[in-house]
Amino acid sequence: VYDNQGDYEKALKSHEKSLEIYLISLPPNHPHIATTYNNIGLVYDNQGDYEKALKSHEKCLEIKLISLPPNHPDIATTYNNIGAVYGNQGDYEQALESYEKSLEIQLISLPPNHPSIAT
Repeated sequence: VYDNQGDYEKALKSHEKSLEIYLISLPPNHPHIATTYNNIGLVYDNQGDYEKALKSHEKCLEIKLISLPPNHPDIATTYNNIGAVYGNQGDYEQALESYEKSLEIQLISLPPNHPSIAT
């Protein structure tokens, strides 16, 4: 909610508190931890802090690659988010590479008419 309201400072504090709790109570490669890194990355991206956004999304991806099957749709989503950050930075070559990885996974893991493939 804070992120959608543009209150990025509160959004980051909430996500960082969530991450702190998860890191204490869950195994280090738990998907909830990956999701929290993803959420932090989304806030940084919305702020225009692309370096921090990429670091958060890459940490999310690292965990998902360990904890999920290699063609899981959530991995595709993370590659898509990384591509969006690169696109926002104007690094279209890297964006395209990430989007292509996302699409490759989606074509394997989703039905052919799934809306995520169109996106």
